Amino acid sequence: MEPVGITIALGAGVLSFLSPCVLPLVPSYLSFLTGMSLEDLQKGVDRRATFIHSLLFVVGFTGIFLLLGASASFLGQFFKVYEVWIARIGGVIIMILGLHLAGALRLAPLMRERRVHLRDKPTGYLGTVGVGAAFGAGWTPCIGPVLGAILTFAASQEHFWSGVGLLFVYSLGLAVPFLLSALALDAFLRAFARFRRFLPVVQVAAGVVLVLLGFLLMTGTFSALSGYLTRFTPSFIMERI
Repeated sequence: MEPVGITIALGAGVLSFLSPCVLPLVPSYLSFLTGMSLEDLQKGVDRRATFIHSLLFVVGFTGIFLLLGASASFLGQFFKVYEVWIARIGGVIIMILGLHLAGALRLAPLMRERRVHLRDKPTGYLGTVGVGAAFGAGWTPCIGPVLGAILTFAASQEHFWSGVGLLFVYSLGLAVPFLLSALALDAFLRAFARFRRFLPVVQVAAGVVLVLLGFLLMTGTFSALSGYLTRFTPSFIMERI
C-alpha cells in the first residue's frame, strides 16, 4: 500500500469515530455491550470485562469492513482492464459523497437511517462480536459516505490485498479511539463535553477531504502525488509496507 493511501484510510477511520453518529453514542454502546451502568463505567468497575467486550465489538465490525473491502477490491481486479475508468468514475462518486458530507449536496438515500437496532444484546462474548458486526453492516448518514469513499478507493487499487489493507487501516482508525475511550470513559466524557461543539466542523472537514481525494483520483494525479510524497517517507517505514 502507498503511504498516502494508508494515511487517508487511517484519517477516514478517525473522522468516522468523531462523526455525530458515533462519538456521542460511545457511552451508550459501552453500557449496552457490558450491561453496566454509566456510573459503573465511569468508576472503572471491572475494566477487564469492559476492555474484552470493547475488543470483541471491534473485531465484529472490522470483520464486516474487511469483507466489504475484499468485495470492492475483487471487483476492481475483475475489471482491471478498465482501471482508468474505475479511477475516474470512482473519483466522481467520492466527490459526490464528500459534497453530501460537507452539506453542499443532499442525497436522500444517504439521509435515511440504516443502522441495525438491537433492543437486547445477545449474551456472552460471541453476542458482542455479533453486535459489532451489526454496527459494521449498518449504514448511517455520517459514516456511510466516508466508508463508501474508502470502499471506492479500495476498488481502484492496483493489487487485491492493497484494497483489503485499506479497510483494515480504516478499521484501526475507528477502533483505537473506541478502545481508548472504553479504558478511560471518565476522561472521554470530559473531553467530549469540550469537543462536541466542533462536531459539525469535523463533518465538513471530512467532506472536503473526500472531495480532494475524489478530484485526485478523477484527474489521475493521485499516483503522481503519492510517488512524489514517497520520497519523503523514511526508509524503515517503506520496508514494512
